[in-house]
Amino acid sequence: MSLPHAILTALLEKPSSGLELTRRFDKSIGYFWSATHQQIYRELGRLEGAGLIRALPPAAPVRGGRKEYEVLAAGRAELAGWVAAGEDPRPIRDALLLRTRAAAMVGSHGLGAELRRHLALHRAQLAEYEEIERRDFGADREDARDAGRDRLHHLVLAGGIDLERFWIRWLERAVAEVGDEDA
Repeated sequence: MSLPHAILTALLEKPSSGLELTRRFDKSIGYFWSATHQQIYRELGRLEGAGLIRALPPAAPVRGGRKEYEVLAAGRAELAGWVAAGEDPRPIRDALLLRTRAAAMVGSHGLGAELRRHLALHRAQLAEYEEIERRDFGADREDARDAGRDRLHHLVLAGGIDLERFWIRWLERAVAEVGDEDA
């Protein structure tokens, strides 16, 4: 049920069209909650039908029926209620962990290469997150943003950084464990 809440959050940050939302998901929210273009458009229709968002009147005639949406009071209340609601953590469901366990039964041939590939991907993601942190939250930042919003945005980014560091540590250990068994 989190996609509608992700969209409400993004629209509260800035009224947007479906295409703009898709681009913003690719650049920020998508780091921790992904959605396809079709899912976003389908959910926009549901949210509008439920009276949680509305299409803004276009400033000028627009080709293709492009709509920009904003959150209504009911949408803000829905999001606030969701933020305050409890939710249990979900168990980890990761194919690489399952592959590693399966390798104990059938042998680890090929697993080492996959572990090393994942290690490289997590190192690249960590570097990207650290660059975002430096750019958006570094001491040399000149603009004055909303301190509360910044603090919480930084907290989400810090969670991503910590998760990448965890995976890097685990993958380094896994690569060392698999070692020459993969050859």
